[in-house]
Amino acid sequence: MNKEIVYVVSDSVGETAELMVKAVAAQFNGGDVEIKHISYVEDIKDLNNVFTAAKYSNSIIAYTIVIPPLKQYLDQRAREEGIIAIDLMNPLMKAFIQKFNKDPIRQPRLMRKLDDNYFRRVEAIEFAVKYDDGQDLRGINSADIVLIGVSRTSKTPLSMYLAHKRFKVANVPLVPEITPPDELFDIPKNKCVGLVITPDKLNEIRRERLKSLGLTTQANYSSLDRILEELDYAEKIMKRIGCPVINVSNKAIEETADLLLAMLKKRGVVFHE
Repeated sequence: MNKEIVYVVSDSVGETAELMVKAVAAQFNGGDVEIKHISYVEDIKDLNNVFTAAKYSNSIIAYTIVIPPLKQYLDQRAREEGIIAIDLMNPLMKAFIQKFNKDPIRQPRLMRKLDDNYFRRVEAIEFAVKYDDGQDLRGINSADIVLIGVSRTSKTPLSMYLAHKRFKVANVPLVPEITPPDELFDIPKNKCVGLVITPDKLNEIRRERLKSLGLTTQANYSSLDRILEELDYAEKIMKRIGCPVINVSNKAIEETADLLLAMLKKRGVVFHE
């Protein structure tokens, strides 16, 4: 016995239509139907081929087409040919028009763009975690942005914030006792951004950090002499690299991020949209 055929027609991939057809088909004979895809329909010629095949096999057409001329042609031709053609988006589209009192954009492949943005964001977040705090220096070359600075200059939270904006960010701590990686001096200097802070502010932050860990605030980590030594060392490295520098003292992460992106854009750094 031959399976019934359903033509899934879309001006995008057609995933939505296929899932809906499968859900409905499951209610009939265990979903034993054959689905034939016609994706990325862009002109009437594509639709004519569908009608020829659908009429020959006496099939149903299920479609998700938002381009008005193509939808109008499909509906009219289906009536003329006596073919059942179901617009899977139209009922909900009408409800949205009524509810929001506005017309839809009617642009195909918008959901795919949203999906791409989502996956790029996830990828950027995973990148920021993997290449946080100099854990893996291989990330320096493949990052969109490399942050450098002494401990507690907001490198990690800034990396994560920028990752949510789909930027791949690696960050590397600058410590006097540790030679900075050669990769920092090989990448374009505009790709690297130095984060600095006033000694008093850093002293305050580090003392609070030690308190939260239940450690003595007299530790060398929070001493002003140690902080001055670290900041002096970091400044020399940043000058050697020739990278732009941002003072993060009393700045919110969002403010620093906006300043950083504006600064890099002004220097001619081009990022993805």
